[in-house]
Amino acid sequence: MSNIVITGGCGYIGSHTIILLLEEGYTIHIIDNLSNSSPIVLDRIRDIVGIKLFSHIIFHYCDMMDKNSVEKVFDSYVIDSVIHFAGLKSVGESVKNPLLYYKTNLITTLILLEVMKKHKCKSLVFSSSATVYGDPEYIPVNEECKIQVTNPYGRTKYMIEEILTDLKFSEPEWNICILRYFNPIGAHSSGLIGENPIGIPNNIMPYLQQVAIGRIPFITIFGNDWPTIDGTGVRDYLHIVDLANAHICALKYIQNNKSGTFNLGTGKGYSVLELIKAFEEASGKSIPYKIGKRRQGDIAMVYADPSEANNKLGWKAKKTLKDMCEDAWRWQMNNPTGFM
Repeated sequence: MSNIVITGGCGYIGSHTIILLLEEGYTIHIIDNLSNSSPIVLDRIRDIVGIKLFSHIIFHYCDMMDKNSVEKVFDSYVIDSVIHFAGLKSVGESVKNPLLYYKTNLITTLILLEVMKKHKCKSLVFSSSATVYGDPEYIPVNEECKIQVTNPYGRTKYMIEEILTDLKFSEPEWNICILRYFNPIGAHSSGLIGENPIGIPNNIMPYLQQVAIGRIPFITIFGNDWPTIDGTGVRDYLHIVDLANAHICALKYIQNNKSGTFNLGTGKGYSVLELIKAFEEASGKSIPYKIGKRRQGDIAMVYADPSEANNKLGWKAKKTLKDMCEDAWRWQMNNPTGFM
């Protein structure tokens, strides 16, 4: 079996990806310091996949800022490939504390790449973000769209992309897949794992979930005068399991000695009001909302052109907005306080 390192593997995207990797027969080495995740997720993964498959997970409690700790993993095992999720990810926090984001996201990646190079492990899937496009010059957004980053979080993602591009140019034997994805929502259909934000959620779906169970009184919609179908912002929402599956496709792609950059989305945008309505139908709950002012840096509409990923990775989003909302609600009902 191939040994795959998953950095940040206990997080939202990492945990869903690990389930699919185990089902594909990989042995998983999780590197995580649990700064934004819970060790309980490992118990939930075991409950989903069963003891036999779970035995192919090796957890390494490791701060990726500590190069010696990362080295120990690669010294102890022959690692074939890496999927790199680890990093800070809040746009708002990055604006308030940019140095923290530059230090954490860039240094941990550089350490990882140095260790990989030393151990001749040169296959990497990098979890990037569609935030690199900023306010895109056209829609739907394909991979040729101009890069125009508008916040430190997105800038760290693009800087890492540039580092990987330079690395690939200098050493062509590297196989690197960069995945720029849009708005992952939803949860595993079991209801055992899902998005587990610490504190007040930054993302819309966990916020809706907490309004639905009464922990938050209402949701604020930032502007209803955008040039969209109903005046509210339009985004490309992607089921977390579809996103996880894209990482499996990308892993197989690099293992066939290929590299590339791909946008991941459904190729269809939904407005905030459409999302709220869909979640109300899935949950049977009324979602109170108020209209607020536009946020600085927000844009009217953005959704992906995923045709490159469809054609080259053999990947396509399969789940509907209804699936996303129903799975998110099942997770919330089963875990009203998250992994606590």
